[in-house]
Amino acid sequence: MSIGLARLREEPDRIRQGAIDKGEDPSIVDAALELETTRRRLLAESDRLKAERNAASKTIGEAIRGGAAPNGPEVAALRKASTDAGVEIDKIDAELAAAETQLEELMLRIPNPADPDVPVGDESANVVVRTWGDLLAKEGVAEAGVAWTRRPHWEIAERLKMFDLERGAKITGSGFPVYTGQGSRLQRALIDFMLDIHTGEHGMTEVWPPAMVNAASARGTGQIPDKEDLMYIATRDELYLVPTAEVPVTNLHRDEIFEADQLPVRYAAYSPCFRREAGAAGKDTRGILRVHQFDKVEMVFFEKPEASGEALEWLTARAEVILQRLGLAYRVLLMATKDMGFVQAKKYDIEVWAPGVERWLEVSSCSNFRDYQARRMAIRYRPEPGAKPELVHTLNGSGLALARTVAAIMETYQQPDGSMAVPEALQPYMRTALVTV
Repeated sequence: MSIGLARLREEPDRIRQGAIDKGEDPSIVDAALELETTRRRLLAESDRLKAERNAASKTIGEAIRGGAAPNGPEVAALRKASTDAGVEIDKIDAELAAAETQLEELMLRIPNPADPDVPVGDESANVVVRTWGDLLAKEGVAEAGVAWTRRPHWEIAERLKMFDLERGAKITGSGFPVYTGQGSRLQRALIDFMLDIHTGEHGMTEVWPPAMVNAASARGTGQIPDKEDLMYIATRDELYLVPTAEVPVTNLHRDEIFEADQLPVRYAAYSPCFRREAGAAGKDTRGILRVHQFDKVEMVFFEKPEASGEALEWLTARAEVILQRLGLAYRVLLMATKDMGFVQAKKYDIEVWAPGVERWLEVSSCSNFRDYQARRMAIRYRPEPGAKPELVHTLNGSGLALARTVAAIMETYQQPDGSMAVPEALQPYMRTALVTV
């Protein structure tokens, strides 16, 4: 359950409007409210009958102690009343269990209402919060004053033999690139560089999680039932290939209780990511802009509720640090309700400028889920020793996704002679300043 029954009863209008704002069916909220009313009625009826049965059992003992024959008509009548109550209780409890199961399924399909400061609408309502760096033009001028045209990353990769899409398609299928030579080294360099920054400078704890998760883990972060069709499934073992390290890392603390002094808990994790929707509807099928498998460094935070708003700003800034160190121009967008996702309360997207294709490419999404995921996973904390546990807030953000970051680096740092300069921050990892044929 994601919203909480108390909130469903107390704020139905806000939750219904939250669904509408995200383009989801608000009738699910009404259906859940109706089931919750039924659940509470059945629960009250069950409790009443159980109290009557207990009272009848007590009356039987009192009657026998008062001299009534154990097998006499008075006791027999009392026992029949107790048995009849038991039969009715079993019937009502079965109805109650069915109602609770249906209610749980409906609650999982109610989206997380967006924060009040999130713009309402589709992608046209997204707001550019800030930009950084100079946007390189496709047409450039070399040092000698000769005009040249920046090439898209797939042409650079072919010349420098940095990745091989055709052989990847032969091995697995379209959308599974093979990185080769300096392309492979660039992948490793970026992963190490990002993890070193996030752990060494930003104080995060590194995690190397499994690349597959069970259904409980996928349900906990909201991948199912909302995004089940977008995930690769190992059906024989009922396991899912991770679409992001968010899923296994957030589930590290499922069904756990933090003490207040343990928070915040902040992780950085590398994982391969697998997504079936890549290249949908023929979009971005050239190069590595939309692929089924890619690498990503993820940041996952567990925060006290009062600190999660500020934590989202800090988390987003940590992703920006990586782009600044790489010298890549970017912009930060506050995402509108219909463009932010089912489970997020507030989300920023970071888009990097790729001059070879003259496009903004999303390389990071930074989200605050508030207590939506934590409720599903029963992740709580004690505000003070001995206090009743309360739900934590969870956040995550890409820091960064590699495929599009690689494309932006190649297009930004390409040289007129066809070589590619290496960003200064990556040179110690790449052990070179220039990639040549």
